[in-house]
Amino acid sequence: MPRSIVGWGPQRPIFLEESTVPAYTRRVGPRGAVFIDRDGTLTEEVGYVNHPSRLRLLPRSAEAIRRLNRAGVAAVLATNQAGVARGYFSEEVLAAVNAALVQRLKDEGAYLDGLYVCPHHPTEGAAPFRLDCDCRKPRPGLLRRAASELGLDLLRSTLVGDKPSDLVAARAVGARGVLVLTGYGLGEWEYRRAAFPVAPDHVAGDLLDAVEWVLASGPR
Repeated sequence: MPRSIVGWGPQRPIFLEESTVPAYTRRVGPRGAVFIDRDGTLTEEVGYVNHPSRLRLLPRSAEAIRRLNRAGVAAVLATNQAGVARGYFSEEVLAAVNAALVQRLKDEGAYLDGLYVCPHHPTEGAAPFRLDCDCRKPRPGLLRRAASELGLDLLRSTLVGDKPSDLVAARAVGARGVLVLTGYGLGEWEYRRAAFPVAPDHVAGDLLDAVEWVLASGPR
């Protein structure tokens, strides 16, 4: 099963789903969403983030989320964090890092409607995190779970990320896929795009550019 870290609003901390504390969930209606990869898209790509101090928002990321908030479009994080499976950091560290992310966005007047995390790896680590799951992108389990729990219309949604696997996940659920040129995106686009299994619907300089394209193009 995918792990969801979701919430009622930007003021609440984040907890893994095993916690006895209610899940972090902002309930939304049947509307489209922008699903956002974390490392390299919303935050700087620095490798495995094993401490909250290593998490840094990319320039203009908070503004991108604020634009979605004002437009009434759900902003949902969907991220692979196989560092848990690999033993690079614990579930508690992952929760602390994502709590720091929520707080930093709050400080900038922005909030996420949900955070969905896959901690698995199909071949690394030990049970329960060594798992050939359906939530590790490019598989679409995180997106489908978010849609079910938050009442989202995947056909009216967009996934923004810096890797081809993000584009594959988007296509699997009928959403649009946007490649950003932050993180790994520039290298992927300049040197490997001929090998992409799925072409992006749009290529954007960063998350704010991607959000502006989504809002300008409107729902399909």
